[in-house]
Amino acid sequence: MRIILVQIDKTQDRYITEGCELYEQRLKNYARFEVQTISMPKAVRQRSVAEQKEAEGQLILDKIKSDEVLVLLDENGSVFDSVGFSKFIAQRQNASTKTLVFLIGGPFGFSDGVYKRANFKVALSAMTFSHQMVRLFFTEQLYRAFTILKGEKYHHS
Repeated sequence: MRIILVQIDKTQDRYITEGCELYEQRLKNYARFEVQTISMPKAVRQRSVAEQKEAEGQLILDKIKSDEVLVLLDENGSVFDSVGFSKFIAQRQNASTKTLVFLIGGPFGFSDGVYKRANFKVALSAMTFSHQMVRLFFTEQLYRAFTILKGEKYHHS
């Protein structure tokens, strides 16, 4: 199974980039994982919130293929503990999912069109985190999920 993390704009803080790179490197032992970044034109950032969400949404929908399973990282999604998230990943593997796409939206959330296209919504926490931090938290949790599935010592329950 191929796993793609789609994010809006580049990661700004070096410490987050370094943390993400660490877990991306570790994930290579478990899955085909890649990060794709959608760059938003500066002109779009000058528009209203609704217009920004629509513009982001169109760029996202243009990138996601019809046969890919789309999971939104959304505060209103299903909440899992780490073991539960590993079971979610295993279910996708067992369903012969070819490509699983996780999406971190922009600062104002997702457009209605993106919500309609989504197959699942997952919340990383009941707390709110910056979109930059979510990149690191998600990548670490994905790595943790694979170590749980392999019965390795990284996760201590």
